[in-house]
Amino acid sequence: MRVYLPYGRFNISAVSSTAVCAFGRAANLHRKCLMIENSREKILSAATKVAQAHGYNGLNFRDLAEDVGIKAASIYYYFPSKADLAAAVAKRYWENAAVALETLLAESSDPASALRGYPETFRWALENENRMCLSGFMAAEYDDLPEVVKKEVQTFADVNVAWLSKVLSAAKVVSPNKSEPRARAIFAAVGGAQLMARSRSDITLYDAVINSYRVAGLLPT
Repeated sequence: MRVYLPYGRFNISAVSSTAVCAFGRAANLHRKCLMIENSREKILSAATKVAQAHGYNGLNFRDLAEDVGIKAASIYYYFPSKADLAAAVAKRYWENAAVALETLLAESSDPASALRGYPETFRWALENENRMCLSGFMAAEYDDLPEVVKKEVQTFADVNVAWLSKVLSAAKVVSPNKSEPRARAIFAAVGGAQLMARSRSDITLYDAVINSYRVAGLLPT
Protein backbone atom coordinates (compact mmCIF):
# COMPACT_ATOMS: atom_id res chain seq x y z
CA MET A 1 0.00 0.00 0.00
CA ARG A 2 1.30 3.44 -0.90
CA VAL A 3 0.55 6.80 0.70
CA TYR A 4 0.69 9.94 -1.44
CA LEU A 5 1.83 13.08 0.38
CA PRO A 6 2.83 16.55 -0.84
CA TYR A 7 6.47 15.60 -0.63
CA GLY A 8 6.41 12.17 -2.27
CA ARG A 9 5.11 8.57 -2.29
CA PHE A 10 5.74 6.02 0.43
CA ASN A 11 5.22 2.27 0.72
CA ILE A 12 3.58 1.64 4.11
CA SER A 13 4.90 -1.92 4.29
CA ALA A 14 8.41 -0.53 4.30
CA VAL A 15 8.02 1.76 7.31
CA SER A 16 6.98 1.43 10.92
CA SER A 17 3.49 2.20 12.25
CA THR A 18 4.95 5.18 14.11
CA ALA A 19 6.30 6.59 10.87
CA VAL A 20 2.96 5.99 9.13
CA CYS A 21 1.18 7.94 11.87
CA ALA A 22 3.70 10.74 11.46
CA PHE A 23 3.06 10.82 7.71
CA GLY A 24 -0.67 10.91 8.35
CA ARG A 25 -0.36 13.81 10.77
CA ALA A 26 1.80 15.68 8.26
CA ALA A 27 -0.80 15.14 5.53
CA ASN A 28 -3.61 16.32 7.79
CA LEU A 29 -1.59 19.38 8.78
CA HIS A 30 -0.92 20.16 5.14
CA ARG A 31 -4.64 19.93 4.28
CA LYS A 32 -5.51 22.16 7.24
CA CYS A 33 -2.93 24.75 6.17
CA LEU A 34 -4.35 24.76 2.66
CA MET A 35 -7.88 25.30 4.00
CA ILE A 36 -6.70 28.17 6.19
CA GLU A 37 -4.81 29.80 3.34
CA ASN A 38 -7.77 29.42 0.96
CA SER A 39 -10.16 30.99 3.45
CA ARG A 40 -7.75 33.85 4.11
CA GLU A 41 -7.39 34.51 0.38
CA LYS A 42 -11.16 34.50 -0.11
CA ILE A 43 -11.58 37.02 2.69
CA LEU A 44 -8.85 39.26 1.27
CA SER A 45 -10.35 39.08 -2.22
CA ALA A 46 -13.84 39.94 -1.00
CA ALA A 47 -12.54 42.73 1.23
CA THR A 48 -10.55 44.24 -1.64
CA LYS A 49 -13.67 44.50 -3.80
CA VAL A 50 -15.59 46.13 -0.96
CA ALA A 51 -12.80 48.59 -0.20
CA GLN A 52 -12.54 49.59 -3.86
CA ALA A 53 -16.25 50.38 -3.92
CA HIS A 54 -16.86 51.68 -0.38
CA GLY A 55 -13.45 52.34 1.18
CA TYR A 56 -12.25 51.49 4.67
CA ASN A 57 -15.52 52.51 6.29
CA GLY A 58 -17.37 50.09 4.03
CA LEU A 59 -15.59 47.03 5.43
CA ASN A 60 -18.00 45.00 7.53
CA PHE A 61 -17.15 41.56 8.91
CA ARG A 62 -20.74 40.32 8.80
CA ASP A 63 -21.20 41.22 5.14
CA LEU A 64 -17.80 39.79 4.24
CA ALA A 65 -18.58 36.54 6.03
CA GLU A 66 -21.82 36.21 4.10
CA ASP A 67 -20.01 36.88 0.83
CA VAL A 68 -17.26 34.33 1.57
CA GLY A 69 -19.64 31.76 3.08
CA ILE A 70 -18.27 31.56 6.61
CA LYS A 71 -19.36 32.74 10.05
CA ALA A 72 -18.54 36.35 10.92
CA ALA A 73 -16.65 35.19 14.02
CA SER A 74 -14.37 33.09 11.80
CA ILE A 75 -12.91 36.20 10.20
CA TYR A 76 -11.42 37.17 13.55
CA TYR A 77 -9.32 34.01 13.42
CA TYR A 78 -7.51 35.39 10.38
CA PHE A 79 -7.80 39.11 11.12
CA PRO A 80 -8.26 40.06 14.81
CA SER A 81 -9.57 43.53 13.95
CA LYS A 82 -10.88 45.64 11.11
CA ALA A 83 -7.57 47.50 11.11
CA ASP A 84 -5.65 44.23 10.64
CA LEU A 85 -7.88 43.26 7.73
CA ALA A 86 -7.65 46.66 6.05
CA ALA A 87 -3.87 46.74 6.46
CA ALA A 88 -3.57 43.27 4.91
CA VAL A 89 -5.82 44.29 2.03
CA ALA A 90 -3.87 47.51 1.38
CA LYS A 91 -0.53 45.70 1.63
CA ARG A 92 -1.63 43.02 -0.83
CA TYR A 93 -2.89 45.77 -3.13
CA TRP A 94 0.42 47.62 -3.36
CA GLU A 95 2.35 44.37 -3.63
CA ASN A 96 0.22 43.34 -6.62
CA ALA A 97 0.61 46.83 -8.08
CA ALA A 98 4.39 46.60 -7.80
CA VAL A 99 4.40 43.28 -9.65
CA ALA A 100 2.05 44.64 -12.33
CA LEU A 101 4.26 47.68 -12.91
CA GLU A 102 7.44 45.64 -13.22
CA THR A 103 5.64 43.27 -15.59
CA LEU A 104 4.49 46.24 -17.66
CA LEU A 105 8.07 47.47 -17.93
CA ALA A 106 9.45 44.04 -18.75
CA GLU A 107 6.87 43.39 -21.46
CA SER A 108 7.14 46.83 -23.06
CA SER A 109 9.44 47.42 -26.01
CA ASP A 110 11.09 50.38 -24.26
CA PRO A 111 10.60 52.60 -21.16
CA ALA A 112 8.55 55.16 -23.12
CA SER A 113 6.09 52.41 -24.10
CA ALA A 114 5.80 51.41 -20.45
CA LEU A 115 4.96 55.01 -19.55
CA ARG A 116 2.29 55.11 -22.23
CA GLY A 117 0.78 51.96 -20.74
CA TYR A 118 0.80 53.24 -17.16
CA PRO A 119 -2.74 54.74 -17.23
CA GLU A 120 -4.07 51.27 -18.03
CA THR A 121 -3.17 50.14 -14.52
CA PHE A 122 -5.79 52.58 -13.18
CA ARG A 123 -8.26 51.95 -15.98
CA TRP A 124 -8.63 48.30 -14.88
CA ALA A 125 -10.50 49.33 -11.73
CA LEU A 126 -13.01 51.35 -13.75
CA GLU A 127 -13.51 48.39 -16.06
CA ASN A 128 -14.26 46.25 -12.99
CA GLU A 129 -17.71 47.54 -12.03
CA ASN A 130 -16.59 51.19 -11.97
CA ARG A 131 -14.35 50.67 -8.95
CA MET A 132 -11.68 52.99 -7.60
CA CYS A 133 -8.02 52.47 -6.88
CA LEU A 134 -8.21 51.05 -3.36
CA SER A 135 -5.42 53.21 -2.01
CA GLY A 136 -6.89 56.32 -3.61
CA PHE A 137 -10.23 55.63 -1.95
CA MET A 138 -8.63 54.99 1.42
CA ALA A 139 -6.44 58.07 1.12
CA ALA A 140 -9.63 60.14 1.00
CA GLU A 141 -10.54 58.59 4.38
CA TYR A 142 -7.10 59.30 5.82
CA ASP A 143 -8.33 60.88 9.05
CA ASP A 144 -10.35 57.75 9.85
CA LEU A 145 -7.60 55.23 9.13
CA PRO A 146 -5.62 53.41 11.84
CA GLU A 147 -1.88 54.04 11.62
CA VAL A 148 -1.16 50.54 10.37
CA VAL A 149 -3.50 51.11 7.41
CA LYS A 150 -2.12 54.58 6.66
CA LYS A 151 1.35 53.08 6.29
CA GLU A 152 0.21 50.62 3.61
CA VAL A 153 -1.80 53.28 1.76
CA GLN A 154 1.23 55.55 1.67
CA THR A 155 3.38 52.69 0.39
CA PHE A 156 1.12 52.31 -2.67
CA ALA A 157 1.83 55.92 -3.61
CA ASP A 158 5.54 55.45 -2.92
CA VAL A 159 5.68 52.35 -5.15
CA ASN A 160 4.00 54.16 -8.03
CA VAL A 161 6.09 57.30 -7.74
CA ALA A 162 9.33 55.32 -7.49
CA TRP A 163 8.45 53.27 -10.58
CA LEU A 164 7.42 56.33 -12.58
CA SER A 165 10.56 58.19 -11.55
CA LYS A 166 12.74 55.27 -12.60
CA VAL A 167 11.04 54.85 -15.96
CA LEU A 168 10.91 58.57 -16.70
CA SER A 169 14.68 58.71 -16.26
CA ALA A 170 15.22 55.57 -18.34
CA ALA A 171 13.06 56.98 -21.12
CA LYS A 172 14.97 60.27 -20.93
CA VAL A 173 11.70 62.18 -20.68
CA VAL A 174 13.22 64.36 -17.96
CA SER A 175 16.59 64.60 -16.27
CA PRO A 176 17.10 62.39 -13.19
CA ASN A 177 16.87 65.34 -10.79
CA LYS A 178 13.43 66.20 -12.18
CA SER A 179 12.02 62.70 -12.46
CA GLU A 180 10.49 62.45 -8.98
CA PRO A 181 8.45 65.71 -9.16
CA ARG A 182 7.22 64.66 -12.60
CA ALA A 183 6.39 61.20 -11.29
CA ARG A 184 4.30 62.67 -8.47
CA ALA A 185 2.47 64.89 -10.97
CA ILE A 186 1.64 61.91 -13.20
CA PHE A 187 0.51 59.76 -10.29
CA ALA A 188 -1.77 62.51 -8.97
CA ALA A 189 -3.13 63.34 -12.41
CA VAL A 190 -3.96 59.76 -13.37
CA GLY A 191 -5.64 59.18 -10.00
CA GLY A 192 -7.65 62.35 -10.50
CA ALA A 193 -8.79 61.23 -13.93
CA GLN A 194 -9.98 57.96 -12.43
CA LEU A 195 -11.92 59.79 -9.72
CA MET A 196 -13.61 62.07 -12.24
CA ALA A 197 -14.58 59.16 -14.50
CA ARG A 198 -15.91 57.10 -11.60
CA SER A 199 -18.09 59.94 -10.36
CA ARG A 200 -19.88 59.87 -13.73
CA SER A 201 -19.62 56.12 -14.41
CA ASP A 202 -18.01 57.04 -17.71
CA ILE A 203 -14.81 55.29 -18.66
CA THR A 204 -14.63 57.24 -21.91
CA LEU A 205 -14.17 60.37 -19.80
CA TYR A 206 -11.10 58.74 -18.25
CA ASP A 207 -9.68 58.06 -21.70
CA ALA A 208 -10.37 61.63 -22.77
CA VAL A 209 -8.66 63.13 -19.72
CA ILE A 210 -5.63 60.84 -20.13
CA ASN A 211 -5.40 61.89 -23.77
CA SER A 212 -5.44 65.54 -22.69
CA TYR A 213 -2.44 64.79 -20.48
CA ARG A 214 -0.61 63.47 -23.51
CA VAL A 215 -1.49 66.54 -25.55
CA ALA A 216 -0.29 68.79 -22.71
CA GLY A 217 2.98 66.86 -22.51
CA LEU A 218 2.55 65.39 -19.03
CA LEU A 219 2.53 61.86 -20.47
CA PRO A 220 4.51 60.70 -23.53
CA THR A 221 2.50 60.30 -26.72
